Amino acid sequence: MTAAAPIAGPRPRGSLVAAVERLIGLFEAIPYSALALAARIFPAAVFWQSGQTKVQGFGLSDSAVYLFQEEYRLPLIDPTVAAYGAAFAEHFFPILLVIGLASRFAALALLGMTLVIEIFVYPDAWPTHGVWAACFLLVIARGPGSFSLDRLIAGARRG
Repeated sequence: MTAAAPIAGPRPRGSLVAAVERLIGLFEAIPYSALALAARIFPAAVFWQSGQTKVQGFGLSDSAVYLFQEEYRLPLIDPTVAAYGAAFAEHFFPILLVIGLASRFAALALLGMTLVIEIFVYPDAWPTHGVWAACFLLVIARGPGSFSLDRLIAGARRG
């Protein structure tokens, strides 16, 4: 008869493996609320800055309408209406995202804008738009996190 092979016990862990596991443990300890806050603030800043380029004082800039007429050329919508709508949306929804109010709705609205931009305006900018979309999808799927008015309101409703 052949002798049975010894049962393998836990393998000794090298110092590199242990260090990697500790590092992964640190990564896993990052609170979701910090990730959600970043996913809300950074793309909101991009849209806010874009909105700022469309206004002059409290009105729409001439260059905003020109952009929608000559560069963006969205189908089925008047360039002036599109310019006003974009200027409003690029200010309103980022504010909601940053303060965490109606966060999922705001993220969905900006995801829709991102899709329009990707499909009709800058189709080659998909890597950038993909990053924005990933942030918005995180907020839509998992919520805005603890650092938000949504969480505060939800807590008050439960209490």
